[in-house]
Amino acid sequence: MFGKSEDRDDYQFIERPVGGMARDLPDRFFIDYHEHRRGQLIYAYAGSILVTTEGGSWIVPPQRAVWVPPRVRHCMQAVGPIEMRTLYFDPQRPPLASNACCVISVSPLLRELIAAVVKMQLDYDEHGRDGRVVELLFDEIKPLQIESLHLPMPTDARIARICRWIVANPAEETSVTSWSKVVGASERTIIRLFPEETGMTFTRWRQQARLLAAVQMLANGRPVTEIAAELGYDSPSAFSAMFRKALGSSPTEYFRGTGVDQEGH
Repeated sequence: MFGKSEDRDDYQFIERPVGGMARDLPDRFFIDYHEHRRGQLIYAYAGSILVTTEGGSWIVPPQRAVWVPPRVRHCMQAVGPIEMRTLYFDPQRPPLASNACCVISVSPLLRELIAAVVKMQLDYDEHGRDGRVVELLFDEIKPLQIESLHLPMPTDARIARICRWIVANPAEETSVTSWSKVVGASERTIIRLFPEETGMTFTRWRQQARLLAAVQMLANGRPVTEIAAELGYDSPSAFSAMFRKALGSSPTEYFRGTGVDQEGH
């Protein structure tokens, strides 16, 4: 499409602070764990991307991007057909000071800047128009203050076992009492370890897992009534209230204008 390489390795040693790659992927396409010399800004014009590291998972819809610092092992999965646009930043000049993954809000201007950089040659003129576009790009990349689409993962094996089950079965309502018998830890230990390991209570983490599952279903065009029922909510309105509280918009508004349409609400 752009006449540029789709091999990420071709962008790691370029002589410019940033290089942009375009790659369109089918639904459920999986890119296994890997790492880069350069930091990576991952964005999709359509569909969503699930980015996972040892520290957690991020779901990236078209209004968001995720920053993955240099040498952070991560894997990615397409949620719906995606038009992925990736920017690779020189480790000596990252767009953010953070050494941790974080979510970026993609404004209309940043969206166009990403598109412009992806179309540039890898040896673009740093002193001409392209160079000025890149400088503006750096100015526009800002971390989102709320990381509502982040699901932190624990390192404790007992808590991790619970979390893996919840991710695979987001509607499940297994209590802490029941889990204590399954994983061999007391209720008090589980209640204490969840905030220590994830920064969230057990109940809050389970709700976050459902939120990420909901965004993935919305990206695939599933109707709100169906999603609410599958995730165990009493009604579509109860699900929508949770969604609005977490992400600031209703499920129907969240993907509006991104090519994804939900019906049945």
